[in-house]
Amino acid sequence: MTVYRKVTEFKSPSAFAQYVAAEDFHIGVAPEVASDGTAALAQPCPCPFTAHTPGNRWAILPMEGWDCQPDGAPSEFTRRRWLRFAASGAKLLFGTEAGAVMHSGRSNPRQLWVAPHTEHALAQLLTDMRKEHQAHLGRQDDLCIGLQLTHSGRYAHPNDAATREPVTAYSHPLLDVKFHCGPEHVIRDEEIPLVIDQFVQAAKVAQNAGFDFIDIKHAHGYLAHEFLSAVNRPGPYGGSFENRTRFCREILEGIRRECPGLEIAVRLSVFDIRPFIKGDDGVGHPMDWPADMPYPYAFGGDATGMDMDDALAEPVRFVKLLQQYGVRLICATVGSPYYNVHLQRPAYYAVCDGYAMPEPPLYNVGRHLKAVRRLKALCPDILTVASGLTCLQEYLPNVAEFAIAHGWTDFAGIGRMVLSYPEICTDSLSGHPLDRCRICRTFGECTNAPRHGFISGCYPLDEFYKHRPEAAQLKELKAKKH
Repeated sequence: MTVYRKVTEFKSPSAFAQYVAAEDFHIGVAPEVASDGTAALAQPCPCPFTAHTPGNRWAILPMEGWDCQPDGAPSEFTRRRWLRFAASGAKLLFGTEAGAVMHSGRSNPRQLWVAPHTEHALAQLLTDMRKEHQAHLGRQDDLCIGLQLTHSGRYAHPNDAATREPVTAYSHPLLDVKFHCGPEHVIRDEEIPLVIDQFVQAAKVAQNAGFDFIDIKHAHGYLAHEFLSAVNRPGPYGGSFENRTRFCREILEGIRRECPGLEIAVRLSVFDIRPFIKGDDGVGHPMDWPADMPYPYAFGGDATGMDMDDALAEPVRFVKLLQQYGVRLICATVGSPYYNVHLQRPAYYAVCDGYAMPEPPLYNVGRHLKAVRRLKALCPDILTVASGLTCLQEYLPNVAEFAIAHGWTDFAGIGRMVLSYPEICTDSLSGHPLDRCRICRTFGECTNAPRHGFISGCYPLDEFYKHRPEAAQLKELKAKKH
């Protein structure tokens, strides 16, 4: 099993820059992040996305919580996490959290549910977030907060964390094998309008609660993203590009009709690759596909299904379609955490139900950056948020600074990193030395814990979770496994 060089081996930004350049990882590294207000990361967004112009270029990415109330309302754990986001110093909270639009679309029984019965709690928490931001940053008029709306589709576990209740867009020849799905799980044409209506209703809830925008998730193999690759689905929602984008268009049309004035963003997997499985050597390997046949199921991918289509023909066409509906902000991600986690979430450590990395993690950080850079070059008039950066660890701010200064992206998004160290945004802009003891090292416990039915959180580095009983239980489970 290959051992890849760790970020902690490099003792300066210049040493790290030399390494990633020598390896051709498509990662740029700024020597420093200026603390006098001149840093690219510190600049307000030049093109206001909502009534609030984000005051800097840090963005918090939406993550999937496993700790809401059973009815989908925010819990005290959710509240703590969101208030830490608000105090982080980031001025764009892109989606805050992945919110299911209907019970059957929840990824787990404790996922946030955006519905009329949770509207009041969401509104109160949003008010408290703005107060928290004001208390820590001195103002809130330059803070922009969104809410992500999603349906987990193939990966829905609404009633029992151990029991999947999949809803698929089409019969996928590889994913159906990997996840034990069949034709009976494919959503019927007559059922689709109900799901669309739930997206529209959830958007109305978010607007009433006071969010600045919503994010319609078309990423990571969830239902909306899966429709984009439904090339073998018959009928009005599959086959042609027009039909494969119909689900999205009808959601956008409904929101524009029912929620006038509400801004819409989209989190998009810019490209996908074939599913990977754990081999006998413990390492991830792509599922078999005939070498003489093009792989058609990776939206934005090349004919091999193993890399990005450099022209990004369909993703660019899709983004331009979104712009016709007023979408002005795209969060660019890649792949899926369910079937090619090494691509989607670069890390040095495998999660409990995953596999060892088949490629250097930093190589896949570079693939994220290459994708957002290419999308920005081909669609220069849309705002973009980069993601997949946590694996950069102490050099995340330097890479974010370089990417924004060179026009690769408009915002640098962070997800897992903010669970252990939300203040990295403020510290990086103020010249305060980074707290190395709180930097995410990609141990994966924020995934391992929910996979075992425990609440979300960073168990190794966040003192709040480190001393909870679940932390000891998690250690026991890992010890038994090893």
